Amino acid sequence: METAVTMNIALRFDTEGVDWTNAAEVFEKAPLGTREPDVLRRTFENSGLTCFAWRGETLVGLGRALSDGVAHSVIYDLCMIPECQGQGLGTRMMEAMLERLNTPNVVLWSVPGKEPFYARFGFNPMRTAMARLENPERSAAQGYITL
Repeated sequence: METAVTMNIALRFDTEGVDWTNAAEVFEKAPLGTREPDVLRRTFENSGLTCFAWRGETLVGLGRALSDGVAHSVIYDLCMIPECQGQGLGTRMMEAMLERLNTPNVVLWSVPGKEPFYARFGFNPMRTAMARLENPERSAAQGYITL
């Protein structure tokens, strides 16, 4: 459910106008650690899908993904400032990214404790990651995930 905090936030899917120092600050505030602005810029510019959440001219969230466009995608770096967490923005960003990826298998990297959030989108625990797979029962039988 979207709240007043996130209703006026627009999602954009290009890197135009991003101040990478500010983007690195979003990671630190999230808190998801320290990122070097130039490395962050290069990782996002080289990703097949980027998602930026803007409140006016202020960057409040971002995420990125890689994809072969056919079978597999990987989501990285979904984060937002603390005041937007738990307000529906992460759900909006995930839904928008999954729709644009449009692959049957999606893996993501998550920080511990966020697994219940990603489970809502069909992701299942893996030994070193979480995955949203086309056929979770088959993957579980092969030992790749635990259902």
